[in-house]
Amino acid sequence: MEPRDSEELTSSKRKRPATEAGPFVLRSLLEDLPLSTDGDRDDVEINCVEFLDQNLYVGTSASEILHFFQIPPDPDDASAKPSYILASRLPPAFHEPPTSTRPGVQQILLLPRVNKACILCNWTVTFYSLPELSPFGTTQIRPCNWIGGIDLNLDPRGAGQDGKSPSVTVLASLNKKIRVIKIGEEARGLRVIDFPGSMISVRRDSFACVADARSYALLDVDRLQKIPLFPISSLDDSHSDNVGGHIEDISGNTADGLSRSTSSAQSYPAGLSDDRGHGRSTSLGTFMSGGSRRHGPTGGGDERSGRETPEGIFREPSPSPAVAALQAAQWNLSGQGANKPLPIPPTASTTSEALPPAPNPATAPVNLKPHIVSPTPHEFLLVTGTGPQDPGVGMFVNLDGDPTRSTLEFDKYPDELVVDGRGVGVDPTPTTMDDEEEGFVLASMARNFGEQQHHGIEIQRWDLDPGEAETEKFWMETPSPNSSEKKQTARIGLRSVVDIGDVYFDEVVDRLRQKRFQPFATRSMDASILSLHSVDSRTAMSLERVSGERELFESGDSLPNGWEEHRNEEEMQFAQRLGHCRTHLVAWSQKSIWWVVRNPLALRLDSVISAVIAPQIRPDQTYPSLDRRKLIELVNSIRGREAKTETEFLTLGYIRQRAGLLLFLSSLDALASPPTEPEYRITEDALLEGGLDPRVILAIVPYLRNEILEGRTGIWIHGGVKEVVDGFITNSIPSDGSDMNTDSSMSDHILHFLRRFLTAWRKRKGFGSIANENEVFRSVDASLLIVLLQLDQSPSSDTPKGKSVRDALYALVDGGVDCFERAVSLLESHHRLYPLSRLYHSRKMAGEVLATWRRIIEGETDEGGELGDGEHRVRSYLVKIRNSALVEEYGVWLATRNPRLGVQVFAEDRSAVKFQPAQVVRILREGAPGAVKDYLEYLVFDKNHAEYINELIAYYLDIVTAKLEESKEAREILAQTYESYRALRPPKPTYRQFITDNMVNEEWWHSRLRLLQLLGGSQGSASEYDVAAILARIAPYTQELVPEVIILDGRQGHHEEALKLLTHGLGDYDTAISYCLRGGSSIYFPIISGTLARESLPSQEQQAKLFNFLLSEFLQIEDISNRVEQTSSLLERFGSWFDVGHVLSLIPDTWSVELVSGFLVSALRRIVRERSETMIAKALSGAENLKVTASLIERIDATGPSIEAES
Repeated sequence: MEPRDSEELTSSKRKRPATEAGPFVLRSLLEDLPLSTDGDRDDVEINCVEFLDQNLYVGTSASEILHFFQIPPDPDDASAKPSYILASRLPPAFHEPPTSTRPGVQQILLLPRVNKACILCNWTVTFYSLPELSPFGTTQIRPCNWIGGIDLNLDPRGAGQDGKSPSVTVLASLNKKIRVIKIGEEARGLRVIDFPGSMISVRRDSFACVADARSYALLDVDRLQKIPLFPISSLDDSHSDNVGGHIEDISGNTADGLSRSTSSAQSYPAGLSDDRGHGRSTSLGTFMSGGSRRHGPTGGGDERSGRETPEGIFREPSPSPAVAALQAAQWNLSGQGANKPLPIPPTASTTSEALPPAPNPATAPVNLKPHIVSPTPHEFLLVTGTGPQDPGVGMFVNLDGDPTRSTLEFDKYPDELVVDGRGVGVDPTPTTMDDEEEGFVLASMARNFGEQQHHGIEIQRWDLDPGEAETEKFWMETPSPNSSEKKQTARIGLRSVVDIGDVYFDEVVDRLRQKRFQPFATRSMDASILSLHSVDSRTAMSLERVSGERELFESGDSLPNGWEEHRNEEEMQFAQRLGHCRTHLVAWSQKSIWWVVRNPLALRLDSVISAVIAPQIRPDQTYPSLDRRKLIELVNSIRGREAKTETEFLTLGYIRQRAGLLLFLSSLDALASPPTEPEYRITEDALLEGGLDPRVILAIVPYLRNEILEGRTGIWIHGGVKEVVDGFITNSIPSDGSDMNTDSSMSDHILHFLRRFLTAWRKRKGFGSIANENEVFRSVDASLLIVLLQLDQSPSSDTPKGKSVRDALYALVDGGVDCFERAVSLLESHHRLYPLSRLYHSRKMAGEVLATWRRIIEGETDEGGELGDGEHRVRSYLVKIRNSALVEEYGVWLATRNPRLGVQVFAEDRSAVKFQPAQVVRILREGAPGAVKDYLEYLVFDKNHAEYINELIAYYLDIVTAKLEESKEAREILAQTYESYRALRPPKPTYRQFITDNMVNEEWWHSRLRLLQLLGGSQGSASEYDVAAILARIAPYTQELVPEVIILDGRQGHHEEALKLLTHGLGDYDTAISYCLRGGSSIYFPIISGTLARESLPSQEQQAKLFNFLLSEFLQIEDISNRVEQTSSLLERFGSWFDVGHVLSLIPDTWSVELVSGFLVSALRRIVRERSETMIAKALSGAENLKVTASLIERIDATGPSIEAES
């Protein structure tokens, strides 16, 4: 079967279809039936078939019923088929017809509710008991055209209600009427319906849709009313005046028909179009006349979108194109015989009932078999047409006779018609609860294929409107045992039987059954290990690891003997449940009967996959090429489809797995066009949605195959998937037995596909539904790491995409991997030490992290070079960890390499590990002596630990004195600085600023600056160091270390010596003035915010004393100009600290008054100001005295006199 289009319908060169492609398939029920007693007659045919409770009843044209009893298969073998034995050959009783025409057994009506059967044989109905078909009473009904009309809304096996005996109501068609019969303990008539010549009936509740030789009608069997519908043939106008929108009385009375109304409360005249209804009068009238009334008014009730009008239905249509979702199927061309004409009812009867009136001679009757089926509890499907070889049209009407759905089109007028499935969007009922949701209509017909006529079954959906899906039809023919013309032209019968048949599909079991996949079984592991020297070191390492794990697996606790056979048996038993399908449809032709069963979804979709694969493999291929576009169409067709049953769930997963696997194999074909990025995405989605074990994909990639860990129980996948991957691996092995391709080069597109696929799988960690989770994710992690390392080595690694790859690599190792040991070896072999350190960090292995960083910092190859400033990274990391031993070890190592950075490890306040300063000093002295000074500087300058000042000063003195002792150049440099500074003309910077600006970039120079800073008391701890010890150390170098001597003299109170050295030794006049202001406490005192704390300043008397010393030194400056300038400036700026008389006594008589005029003017002003201030203070004091006196007098007056009596 396959979808069809109009070109295929008319082409005489169409190909035979591939089997198992359509929605239904035929499976043998019984073959080579003994239709005749002696087997000597070839003209005996099967007329009808029924099945109930393992009993098969076959009615033949030889007026016999063959009763076969089913022998169940072996219960231990689910794949075994039941067998049938002929239990009896029953010739039903019948009344000899007046003509020689004997159609044989025409109907077998089984009534399991009452355990009875009605047999229509040669126009006579007889009754039998089930299952052995023993006669039930002597009642016969003759002449009868058909018997049936069972209420399809009732469960045929249901028991009676309210404790009553069960009964079934059936309809029997006589020549002039329909008799309603109730069958229970006996058969008795209930009522008679005036409807002559009926040939078929289908009933829902009290509404029966019936047909005579010319037209269809709806009957209400309880109210005895009829609604005429439309003729079977649109060319038949004989009943055009009787078909319309009115209800007729069929109780036998002569009253006129009642006008039909769409409302139960109102009636309208016959033939009047009701604008509020469906306008059935107009539409049915047009339907009858075959288009002769198209000029008339149209009905107003046709408001359904996509609904065809009757005029369009009965045109000579060409088959509509069928756009098939399953492209693999082809039309079957096997042919069978011409249509067998329906038997004509007898023209005479032994009863007094007259034959139906003869047709109008003016109208040539068109003999078409009526077809009525009921797909839903509220609808009937009726078939009309123009001729047996013309297309047929299916009309849906509800219980009121109104159209409900769009019409169906049959390529030829059907011979038989059945429906299957309750229909999409149709609410299930108790009788349809177990039915499939998809609704199909199956029509047996004969079609012309070129010059041959083939009988087959046309299949299409009845529950989809044209707006929901395009028309899709399938063609199915019966299997032909030979190519004889008789076999090709035999007509096919169809029937929906009472009981359900079970059909077993071995193919489904074979495809869906889990089988063990062994990726290494197709090659010798030992041979691979022996060939290690022929491959690169990375591959050799992988093979060694696989070999080692294999030996470990084999040497470990072994599984019980026969465990694999037991697992296979369990998988078989589980899969056998999936191979069973149920059906109630049978088909027959000649001597064979088949179950018409829904084609399992696995076989349907698998046939599509098989159709897109090339039949042969080219010599340069490892797997056949395929039509990638069609396979993607299949994947898209099932995307988002939700499974409703366990079998459908497993089937969809299997199809996605197989399709995704084939798409991936297609991407590896170097001769095929490379897939696009959307195609890669579709492949990835199919594999992920299908849940294919990722190790299967890894087995396809040679340099990832060795990362697979099978585990003790191995890898189990669907049999259909195993077949694909086994074929690829086998074909990929060179025929000469040489090593498999170990070249790890692969396109970036495939590598990115593998990256996304494996990354998506990693997100499933922890899902309980994944079997062998440990082995799966160890294999996935190792393979993903290899893929990312491969991508990170590509030239595009510096692009944004390349950066995302590196980010993904970091995310992988940061998140932790299950294959830790393997990941370590991979990163080591690729020389990726920084990602290795991050991998260690993910396991909180701080020691290994630091050891790896040390390897990088010390120069070992790191391909990525991502560590950056390694020493700072080590420092930051040591601050965060809590292992004191590691902090100590690597802190000392870092301090040895970079003392200034290393001591920060021990000095950081936020460090997780705290060390006492004394402990740190001891550690550094033992492991990194060069860093002790830096640590002491941190303690003294940053933390203000005054207790370490002496020790730090000692370090500085060691450095400075050692340099001065060993280097004459250093001594000359210091002497030169003094001379250069003294030669500077004011204004000039302080000596401290001078030597800082003219720094010599050597350690001893920096140490001397820090020494001056400490000695000067800039840390606020000048009193903490030992002045005498320091003086003893620098005694040999007093000429070179002048500032140090000045500071120490000041600390000892030798202010005159200090000021003398500042003035004459250094020539630093500004510092000398600062010395006086600060009382000689320091010459390098820090000024915060430009002010000095008042409490830190000496008294004015002390300052005046120091200024007098300084004045004496300034007056002794050798350079006369400097002497005059500095003295005048000192007296003018700080005149208030000097006594005028004392200054005048010191000023040489040779100086003019003008040189000290500024001082004198300010002194006189100060004297005048002081005198004025004294006078004002005196006046204020007198005024305050008067005020107090006045206040006292006022108080005395207010108090008045007081008399104190002497006691």
